[in-house]
Amino acid sequence: MPYKEKVIEKKYYSIGEVAEMLNVATSLIRFWETEFDIIKPKKNRKGNRQFTKEDIENVKLIYHLVKDRGYTLQGAKSLLKGSSNPLKNKMSHIDSLKKVRSFLVELKNQLP
Repeated sequence: MPYKEKVIEKKYYSIGEVAEMLNVATSLIRFWETEFDIIKPKKNRKGNRQFTKEDIENVKLIYHLVKDRGYTLQGAKSLLKGSSNPLKNKMSHIDSLKKVRSFLVELKNQLP
């Protein structure tokens, strides 16, 4: 029976890792944490923030609204207060489409 390597997925990410994913400063994520109720990272004994995948999705959602779509913080807050499920679904679709696009571009570049 062939050996299959297990992919180990992280359960928690540091604020630095999250900031690097979005190419923003850690201070911006800390600020958004105080402004938006949906960002609630756990803190370890040292007080370091530990972000779950759900936390990261919420930060990405806020990033999309504020940076990509140009919402003010107040506008983004009121939009999220309504219901974030449709927004999360839309973000999920956008992420999927971006992955498909990058795959197709990579495939195109490999053609002679």
